[in-house]
Amino acid sequence: MTAKDLELRPLREGDRAEWARLWTGYLAFYGTVLGEDIYDGTFARLMSGAAWEPSALVLASAGGGEGPQPLAGLVHFLYHAHCWKPSPVCYLQDLYVDPQARGQGLGRRLIEGVYAAADEAGASGVYWMTQHFNSQARQLYDRIGVETPFIKYQRP
Repeated sequence: MTAKDLELRPLREGDRAEWARLWTGYLAFYGTVLGEDIYDGTFARLMSGAAWEPSALVLASAGGGEGPQPLAGLVHFLYHAHCWKPSPVCYLQDLYVDPQARGQGLGRRLIEGVYAAADEAGASGVYWMTQHFNSQARQLYDRIGVETPFIKYQRP
């Protein structure tokens, strides 16, 4: 699958198996394994279309119709209120490109798809996090975003 053979589009119900394959790869990169109940719940939330639930875009084989199609990448994102801004902001939570499809600008296409969705939704910005050692992804992020000085903390 080459970049020119792929369309950027919203996740569909028929994408469940391919989405799960890609999300499993993403989670494995971060050393995480989740139960089937989490996969089911997350997919249902991605499909809900509810305002404060996450959304997803995928890169799929172009012209494949409505049936199952091979996917080359996915991105999950969500909107939330921000106390410093009058409009919501967009958090890009998960980004993954199939290892066999990397090096074709697909990560950039996915991020730019989120930028476009956020603009359409009237979001005042888009942000994301990555681990400091994710040097391959950071090469892209340094070209398409701005690194901030913030450090993430969470409850133990």
